[in-house]
Amino acid sequence: MKKALKISGITLLIILVLLIAIPFAFKGQIKDMVKQFINENLNAQVEFSDVSLSFIKSFPQAHVSVNDLVITNFEPFKGETFVTSKNIALTMSVKELFKTTGEDPIVINSITVDETLLTLKTDKFGNTNFDIAKKDKEHVSTETETSSFSFDIENYSINNSALAYIDDASKTTIYISELNHEGRGIFSAETSELDTKTEANISFTIDSSAYLSNNPIKLDAIIGLDLANSKYTFKENKGYINKLPLEFHGYVQQLENSQEIDITFKNPETSFKNFLALIPEAYSKNIEGVQTTGDFEVKGIIKGISSEKTIPNLDISITSNNASFKYPDLPKRVENITINTAIKNTTGNVDDTYIDIKALNFRIDSDVFRSSATLKNMTQNMLVNANIDGILNLANLTKVYPVELENTLTGTLKGTINTAFDMKAIETNAYERIKNNGSASISDFVFSSEDMVNPIHISEANMTFNPETVSLSNFKARTGHSDLNATGTIKNLLGFLLSDNTLQGYFNLNSTFFKVNDFMSEEDNASDTSDITQDTESLKIPDFLDCTINANAKTVVYDNLNLKDVKGTLIIKDQKVTLKDMTSHIFDGTLAISGDISTKNETPTFNLNLGADGFDISQSFKDLELLRNLAPIAKLIQGKLNTNINLAGDLDDELFPKLSSLSGDALTELLATKVNADQGELFSKLEGSLSFIDFDKLDLKDLKTKLEFANGKVNVKPFQLTYEDITIDVSGSHGFDKNLDYSAVFNVPAKYLGSDVNQLLGKINNEEAKNISIPVTANIGGTYILPSVKTDLTSGVKNLTNQLIEIEKQKLLNQGKGKVTDLISDVIGGNKSKTDSIKKEQNKSVKDVLGGIIGNDKKQTDSTKTNATETTVKNVLGGLLGGKKKKD
Repeated sequence: MKKALKISGITLLIILVLLIAIPFAFKGQIKDMVKQFINENLNAQVEFSDVSLSFIKSFPQAHVSVNDLVITNFEPFKGETFVTSKNIALTMSVKELFKTTGEDPIVINSITVDETLLTLKTDKFGNTNFDIAKKDKEHVSTETETSSFSFDIENYSINNSALAYIDDASKTTIYISELNHEGRGIFSAETSELDTKTEANISFTIDSSAYLSNNPIKLDAIIGLDLANSKYTFKENKGYINKLPLEFHGYVQQLENSQEIDITFKNPETSFKNFLALIPEAYSKNIEGVQTTGDFEVKGIIKGISSEKTIPNLDISITSNNASFKYPDLPKRVENITINTAIKNTTGNVDDTYIDIKALNFRIDSDVFRSSATLKNMTQNMLVNANIDGILNLANLTKVYPVELENTLTGTLKGTINTAFDMKAIETNAYERIKNNGSASISDFVFSSEDMVNPIHISEANMTFNPETVSLSNFKARTGHSDLNATGTIKNLLGFLLSDNTLQGYFNLNSTFFKVNDFMSEEDNASDTSDITQDTESLKIPDFLDCTINANAKTVVYDNLNLKDVKGTLIIKDQKVTLKDMTSHIFDGTLAISGDISTKNETPTFNLNLGADGFDISQSFKDLELLRNLAPIAKLIQGKLNTNINLAGDLDDELFPKLSSLSGDALTELLATKVNADQGELFSKLEGSLSFIDFDKLDLKDLKTKLEFANGKVNVKPFQLTYEDITIDVSGSHGFDKNLDYSAVFNVPAKYLGSDVNQLLGKINNEEAKNISIPVTANIGGTYILPSVKTDLTSGVKNLTNQLIEIEKQKLLNQGKGKVTDLISDVIGGNKSKTDSIKKEQNKSVKDVLGGIIGNDKKQTDSTKTNATETTVKNVLGGLLGGKKKKD
């Protein structure tokens, strides 16, 4: 007995080892079999990672699985994925594995499909991506040809998969996700039954109109199979759309080039609670405790031929009479609900399908809302005719239905409107085919949002619907401290609401007080942003706006600026705001603005022209960062300013200019000015280096200068100032980083050198001598906060010496007609000793005079260098410039 058990155990072990090992031996054959099937039957690119065989998983049958299958289309859908599947498993008898090409087809008993995405697509030319089966090469011999596989399926399943159907011609899309489907039956018999269970979520859209949006569906059905006649009959079944139960009866029969359909359906329960069950649970919440009255019925007939040219006739109705509902935890009830809707097609032509909403009415408290509509020509150019008449208190929405609004709504909406249009008229702005009539108003409307620092309160708004436009006859609103009053015309409101069109309009906007911060988000107004770590998107001008706004505001407050009497026109289009004829009073003057701001590109840009007339210089340059960076020293100047500034550049995420990107120019004129030199470090440094200048007395009246700026630097074109009878030539540049690089040349008249110099010039007895001046250059560097001033005396020394010599030469040349030739000869080269004598005499005179001015009583010795004169001049000038007197 023990020996028998031992032999049996060894035998079983050998069989188990063989069952595990044999698949490895057949793995290559299985791969070849799959590749052969693909090559013989499919016209597409097919890839898979592996094919495996097991005798254990489905014992006693063989289990074959294909992993990571990807099927990619050829033309005209080249490169598009048709199918992806994580795993497709087949079971079959072991003997089927040993069949070779030419024998009977391999019989498949079951199929399991896991995590598969199937995309069915039809383009606008009628091409389909699922027509990938190879055509028969010899039509005459099709009766004798056999496929490599046949199916004798007893069960199949599709797990956690999805299907997408996209028809570009009819603009129809169907998305089925989270699909789980299984069926059991015998397909080999001519007649049998198939027991199926299906669960999925479905979305259904026609021409941008969503009829189902991720709605859960469920269907348990027993389907009679008449394979001989290709007829499939619904026997016992019950389906659900959301939680609305539906029963189906009838059949579908496959004909040669079409299908015959004869199906009726209805909801077995007629309680109005079934209507709430039709609404997705995410919106309707738990409806178990909802109190309802009245009925709700859905029934329909789908009967006829479905082919490439026809659809079955449709007769579907959705009705409810005198119904009501109330959620147990909400205070109000919706009553007098009437629904009367029909979906019909009596011709079989898909274009003749229409929806007729005869009534969709309800009442909340004493507010009655009535509506009706017809939708025709659904798949081509849909025709819409709708009527709305009623009152709706917006605050009641959350009191009767468990809708979760991001923002609180209050206010009363009233309207009596009729509209008739076709969708192409909406898309193409063919206003002559859009017929609107009626009026609508809203009162005491309050809208609040976490993105706004203050709620907006619309006290009154009235609109009149005309055939082509909507007139805004009155609009009054407040938010924070700001008030708004507007009138205007909206040209394509329906195009904006129903399509992707822009909102076109022309508005007149008035305000007595407009504070920009009232329209900013709390985050924008926060004083401490150190805790804000999340990324923020750039502010953008809405791309759906195409409007013109004529603005008139008595006071506009922006940051620390108060603008008075703001007037002008804003043109908003294509994510761009164009400002025309904008004027305002600020800084005791007038500001004019024109130009544009665009946020269409990734980096926002601007191009503006600013004109200031009569600005208070000190205040404007102190409060406006842009002006302060263009001329930081100007805030120390009192008086009036006229300027024209042309500038362009990039904007940051908050739509403020990036200084490093600015380019442009400015022309500035100063009027009746005074310098507060004691308030600036730069003037203090200049006065310390130039003792003969009192900058408080600097004359800037009627000064005109031009600035050019680019690459973060402001270049100042040369201009001239006057201090009494001293002219100052200024030029240079500074950066927005406050670095300075300027040169100021002070042309100092000789009289500032003292009485001895003036006596010397008097002895020369020449008019030109009276106009002698000495240029003194001040080089200004460092930064505006820590400036540095260096003076250059070289040109002043040489200038004084050369002018005196030149005057003496001219004097000698003009002494007499008879001595002209001799004098020219002596001075220019004929008598070098005489010329040198003159020069030495002049140098000695200048040296003596300048030495006297600086109080140098020490007499020079014979060893004094030849440049003693220039040294002495330099010392005198050094004293004038505020430096210490140098000894010889």
